[in-house]
Parts: sequence; structure tokens; C-alpha cells
Amino acid sequence: MSDDTQQHAPRSVLVTGASTFLGGYLVARLAANPAIERVVAVDSRVPRKDLMRRMGRAEFLRLDIRRPAIAKAIATYDVDTVVHAAPSIMDDVEHSAAIKELNVVGSMQVCAACQRSPSVKRLILRSSAMVYGATAKDPASFTEGTRARREPRNGYGRDLIDVEGYVRGLSRRRQDIDVTILRYQSMLGPRVKTRMGGYLSMPLVPTAFGFSPRLQFLHEEDALAAMEHATLRPRPGTFNVSGDGVVTLAQAVHRAGHVQLPVAPSLIPPLIGVLQDGGVPMIRSEHTAYLTYGRVLDNTRMRSEFGFEPKYTTLETLDDFITRGKTEPVLSANTWRDFEARAVATATALQ
Repeated sequence: MSDDTQQHAPRSVLVTGASTFLGGYLVARLAANPAIERVVAVDSRVPRKDLMRRMGRAEFLRLDIRRPAIAKAIATYDVDTVVHAAPSIMDDVEHSAAIKELNVVGSMQVCAACQRSPSVKRLILRSSAMVYGATAKDPASFTEGTRARREPRNGYGRDLIDVEGYVRGLSRRRQDIDVTILRYQSMLGPRVKTRMGGYLSMPLVPTAFGFSPRLQFLHEEDALAAMEHATLRPRPGTFNVSGDGVVTLAQAVHRAGHVQLPVAPSLIPPLIGVLQDGGVPMIRSEHTAYLTYGRVLDNTRMRSEFGFEPKYTTLETLDDFITRGKTEPVLSANTWRDFEARAVATATALQ
């Protein structure tokens, strides 16, 4: 561990959303760090047994962050750093009134508890690029200061816009608290279950006819590393977090060895409902714009101000997901190469 990390390492950390991939594995990493005196894991659901074992010396509290009990936990454990990872529930759970309440009301309670606690000095929020929305008039890439052409009106994007507002309000009221907001790009990895991962795992992938959306991906390991980086080194501000590079949706489907089914954008959600095998998180109408227009983030500030360097590019993330994940190609790589060779030969002959 560097001297800078040792100097700024928190003493007592509380992590919400401990049963999720990001929250649980972050707790495991922090618990393995001897520079941190205490790690408290919080969730209304008990983590899987294997994840609980990984958490080691961390103390698990089963409580609902929508209740005042979160304030009592922060006070009892004299917490100085709160990592709010609970909104990561959006990865594999359908949005509903109950989920909205957990995201919005739960975040209000977390912010209120931090505001009342004299010990809290840092708050890290796991947000998402979904706050930017997706339209045909979007810029080539979103910077942290770019306003969405059309803000999401419902779903997780709307929730997170509200949550970010509460967190920024806390930073204005308690200027002694460093607030860091991480806007994650679409996550992929062999272990984490996400909506995009499930979508790309389908053998027959419904896509928007006539559109070629540009996509970026964030590897699960980089997502964890970025949150750990924010916890160990105070870097207040809002930061896009994404792997470098861009791929089109057609390229992603091609590399997975799957087949596109071009349809009208409005037909994508119902077709996925028909084609899914039960293991694919549903794509709702709120996600149709993203699968039609795509979304790309400018991650300059991630390096220059946040000081974080991802290990995986977008393409490397996609390839690792395909190689080590559970997706099976419909068409093998050799089949694609033979097809490309024949197409090139035919085009040459016609010239």
C-alpha cells in the first residue's frame, strides 16, 4: 500500500448494499486491508454464504436503509466513511414501486444520517450513466457537466437523478464531508449479473432496425477497483467511470457469435420477453432508447482528477465476458471467418 493510501485510509467504513456484487466484494476488499480498523456491511438481505465468508472480519448488520436504524448504525460504529452501493440493485432486479422507495427513500435516510453524524467525513455514491438518458441528439460523448437532452422520466435513471440531488444537497449542508459520485458505464463480467450481460447472452438478439448504437463497457474488476479507490483516497466530485474505446452493438453481438434480429425499436422489449430463457433480466421500454441510440462517456476526469486507470478497455471487457462468461456462440469464430473470406472473395470477383 502506498504512503498516500495509508495517510488517507478511512478508520471506520460502512457499506450499504452488501448483498450485491459491488457492495459485497468491496466489503471483502476493505476487510482485507489492515489499515482500516472497522468495516460494517449493511443490507436488508443476507449475502450468499460464499460472499459472507469472503467478508472476513467485517461486521454484517441486517437492516433496511429506509429506516432510522441506519443512523443508529453510523453512530454506534463511529463511521467516518459511508459507501452507498445499494443502488447497484438495478443490475438484476426489475424496477418497481418498492425498488424506487429503496433507492430514493433509502438514499434520503442515508444522507440524513450522514448529515447528523459528526464522525462522517466521506460519502461515496455508486451512480450510473443512466442519468444522461439516450436520444438521437446526444453528443458524441457525455462529460460530467453535460446536461441530458431528455432526462429519464422513470425507472432507475430517474431514481439516480434524485439520489444524486440528495447527495449534492448533503455536500452543501455539510461542507466538511467529501462527496464522490461515480457514474458507472454498463458493467460486464463473468461473475456479475447485469441487464446488458443477459441481453448479449441471448442467442438471437433483437436490435433496433436501421440503428447502430455505440456502446462502452466497464469491467466488473474495474468497477470494484474504482469504488475501492474512492474509499481509500478522498477525491470529491462527480466522475464518469468507463473503459476506453467504443464498440457498436452489432460488433458486440458478432463477437459473441450470436445473431441479430433487427426489429422496430418498440418491439425489442416484448421480443426479449418471448425469447428469454428465464435467466435474462427483462429489458423494459425505458431501456429501448439506450439500445437504439447508445451512450458513450468521456472519462478524461476519471484519470486527471479522480486518478483512476482501468485495466480493461471496452473491447477487452467484452471479450473477457464472452470468453469466461456463460454465453455460448450460435456461430463459431471459424464460421464467421469463413463467411468473411467468402464475402471478400465475392466482392473482389465482382469488381
